[in-house]
Amino acid sequence: MSQIRPLVPLLVTAGILIGGNGLQGTFIALRAHQEGFSTSLIGLVGTGYNIGFAIGCIYVTRMIRAIGHIRAFSALAAIASAASLGMALLIEPVSWFFMRLICGLCFAGLFAVMESWLNAKVTNATRARTLSVYRFVDLGSVTLAQYLIPSVGIDGFALFAVVSMALTLSLVPISLTDKSSPAPPEAIRFDVRALWNISPLATAGCIAIGLSNSAYRALGPIYGQGIGMSVTSIASFMSIGILSGVVLQYPLGHFSDRLDRRVTILVASGGAMLACLFIGFIAGTNEVLNFIGIFVFGAFAMPLYSLCSAHANDHAKEGQHALVSAGTLFFWSVGATFGPLVASILIDKLGAQSLFLYLASVQFLFMLYTLNRMMVRRAVPVEARHGRFRSLLRTSIFFSRLARPPEEDSRRPD
Repeated sequence: MSQIRPLVPLLVTAGILIGGNGLQGTFIALRAHQEGFSTSLIGLVGTGYNIGFAIGCIYVTRMIRAIGHIRAFSALAAIASAASLGMALLIEPVSWFFMRLICGLCFAGLFAVMESWLNAKVTNATRARTLSVYRFVDLGSVTLAQYLIPSVGIDGFALFAVVSMALTLSLVPISLTDKSSPAPPEAIRFDVRALWNISPLATAGCIAIGLSNSAYRALGPIYGQGIGMSVTSIASFMSIGILSGVVLQYPLGHFSDRLDRRVTILVASGGAMLACLFIGFIAGTNEVLNFIGIFVFGAFAMPLYSLCSAHANDHAKEGQHALVSAGTLFFWSVGATFGPLVASILIDKLGAQSLFLYLASVQFLFMLYTLNRMMVRRAVPVEARHGRFRSLLRTSIFFSRLARPPEEDSRRPD
């Protein structure tokens, strides 16, 4: 616990900030539906966030280098808070698209500050445990925040204010901490073509994960409404799909460190596909069956990003790991930009159940591509990577390497 204590203010900041962001994602979909937005427009609004996030991934390190971590965090949190309130003042699709785009850009920077700060303040001996605590705060705050929706209600100004308050209050713990913020990160040349050359499978996987997981996060509430769930049940449906991601996170990582990592990726995508087919064809309007299906989906689908990132790092040379981290999140953002839009069009045309048939299709195509890559490229020997990635947690955060001191080891746990 001694290594965690100095990071408590930062972890409190992370809990408030991530909880507010998770609350906003679900609330915006439900409120937009209530305001009469079509499902396609709701998907477009969700796409705005991911476009902004992708832009932020490319440019935010320049801001941190220029003004430092605390100033960058303060500026971005203030802008995101203002954009959240702006959505209450201008309730129409175009305005919401741009407000969500601004939020996405800001949150790319906010996550950059928090995660690079965490990684700069721990050693390799304590890094995985510290980041496990951070991940628990992440998932726990998002899950609990979902239940503010039925408690407060989606009408009126209240939840817009709650989101804005969360983003503003997240400034307090990090502002009251001591002055020992990390050194600005080194400049990184962003080259997505290089990532494709390092690992086509990881690149395709990150796009597929963005296409599927972002569609679930943006349109899961619309699916719940479409099959007759109450607001409380929708909050549970979203929470279960997110929180179940921790169930197989470590076991899948454990096996992927000891087998051909692509086999584990294939199993995870297959499990996610079967869960989607179960929801699409069997669960119907039965809430219990839907909860079971979304639990299995989250357990298999949520660890996929870490598995793909680890696979890319297996093939990276010394000095390429920061590029891999930047590129994988960028390609995830590309998929996440189009996923909600495509899924929303299908829901408009074919009904709520088509969301999970779309998700199953994405996972199936990714499985086929994984099998193809297994036939054309030999696996990295287990002995060559056994000590490099002890678990999935070591490669899932983009910005974890950006602020590390030069003398630290090149590995980036998450």
